[in-house]
Amino acid sequence: MLFRSRVVALILAVLVATVTIAFLSLLPDATSTVLLVAGLLSFAATYLLVYITFEFLVIREIGEIYNVLNKMRKKDFSFIEDYENSNSNHPLKRINQEIFKYGVNRHKEIEDLKKLEAFRREFLADVSHELKTPVFAAQGFVHTLLDGAIDDKKIRKRFLKRAAKSLDNLDALIQDLLTLSQIETGEIKMHFEHFNIVDIAAEVIDQLEDKAEKKDLAIKFDADYSSPIFVHADADRIYRVITNLVSNAIKYTEEGEVLIGFDVKSEKVQVYVKDTGVG
Repeated sequence: MLFRSRVVALILAVLVATVTIAFLSLLPDATSTVLLVAGLLSFAATYLLVYITFEFLVIREIGEIYNVLNKMRKKDFSFIEDYENSNSNHPLKRINQEIFKYGVNRHKEIEDLKKLEAFRREFLADVSHELKTPVFAAQGFVHTLLDGAIDDKKIRKRFLKRAAKSLDNLDALIQDLLTLSQIETGEIKMHFEHFNIVDIAAEVIDQLEDKAEKKDLAIKFDADYSSPIFVHADADRIYRVITNLVSNAIKYTEEGEVLIGFDVKSEKVQVYVKDTGVG
């Protein structure tokens, strides 16, 4: 850039000096000394003026624009902090600032896409985990029956009820996936009803008992809830929430127990899950 500024300044200075000498040579009183001095002065003044103008007002800004574009091409947005507080009325600098704004927007878009991709991976992992839980539970109950437990009427009925409940959970999970599209369109619907939340928690314990036993964990209530605790909510979603909490507690607990409890305050009921695992 420095070489180009000098070349432009040199060419224009030579042209201006030539025109100046040619014009002064038409005057009858112009001597060779006057022509030489005038030519040198016009050359020097033009060279300095053009060089300073091009170097500091044009070439340098063009170089900055090129550097910004080059960094954007390499997906390097480190220039954002340098231009964040810049403000100028210079036309080339304004162009540079517009390019900077474009770069900032692109950078934000890239960050948003990264977050969406991370969310997508996490969501798929969670869905995979949630799908496995009811499928493996139903599979375990059916295989246990096939291994001979089907001959015991009491055990057969109990395991078939658990297998049916696992399949109901699978259906509920699929409904939750469909609910995601309803959330995006703002058409999510809740089915409120009065029910005993203790019975819901008991069903969760019964459903995940085998999973806890495989890790030698105890899963139970933290107290005797012989009296019903009625709430007004969406029973299926409450069941899913408690199931997820207990399932995660079992997953991250190596020994000890998982406890489910309720804290009734005024018209609100808080459900909590305690475990002896990490965290």
